[in-house]
Amino acid sequence: MNLNKLERKFGRYAISNLSMWMIVIYVIGYVLEIVYPNAISILTLDPYGIMHGQIWRIVTWILIPPETLSIFTVIMLFFYYSIGTSLERTWGTFRYNVYIFSGIFFTAVGAFLIYGIAALTGWFGYSAYGAEAFSYVLSFGFSTYYINMSIFLAFAACFPNMQILLYFIIPLKIKWLGFFYVAMIAVSFFQSNIAGKCVILASLLNFIVFFLSTRNYNSVSPKEIHRKKVYHQQVQRSQSVTRHKCAICGRTELDDPSLEFRFCSKCDGNYEYCQDHLFKHQHIKMQ
Repeated sequence: MNLNKLERKFGRYAISNLSMWMIVIYVIGYVLEIVYPNAISILTLDPYGIMHGQIWRIVTWILIPPETLSIFTVIMLFFYYSIGTSLERTWGTFRYNVYIFSGIFFTAVGAFLIYGIAALTGWFGYSAYGAEAFSYVLSFGFSTYYINMSIFLAFAACFPNMQILLYFIIPLKIKWLGFFYVAMIAVSFFQSNIAGKCVILASLLNFIVFFLSTRNYNSVSPKEIHRKKVYHQQVQRSQSVTRHKCAICGRTELDDPSLEFRFCSKCDGNYEYCQDHLFKHQHIKMQ
């Protein structure tokens, strides 16, 4: 997957400040939980419901908040907003969009994959009611919880030596917290049934693709991105140096790229003129 080519083609469609919009979506979800608690049941990623006309579930499941509302949740959301914004500044808006939306896409694909496996193996029996009930229960296992976790893992991989204050008191390098998250995910993975394993893998597949299954890790590291940024700035500065300048009007190729410049063979010295003054100037002669 060549993200550079994709960015040149689709980069203008990338959503800026995506982390903020994710927080807005969670706020909408919390409001729905408070105002209309039953709304969650019609928003989940339910493969059976989607295949039976409830198309909105393909999108609306991201409205379901990953945690119950509490002070701790608010703090965590601000934390994820902070690290998500840092990743967007480091990677660029398009690459960060791809990372988040690929996590959402893989999660949706995972839901249908589990439903398909269940259909083939007979987990929910052969009655329509059994399939519907299985899919309904399964749908509550899909949320953006692991997608948020993938944001943190990506941040820890990019900035392993950054120090944070755990509980606002304990100084801790982000890489150690990243290892703790990986351990938590591993425990959850091995303790889960096959459906739970698919949920975890699908939700974290974006991290796996970006950091473990490709050779592009260096291209998304802060050091490499900074090097490229400095290089492009130097190139732009070098391009801003003019090579031609009219000795009469002072115009350069930067003022008008269509201008043509010539040296006058009758002038003593290297005097260059634009097309408008090449034949309309007084020749300079050395005394």
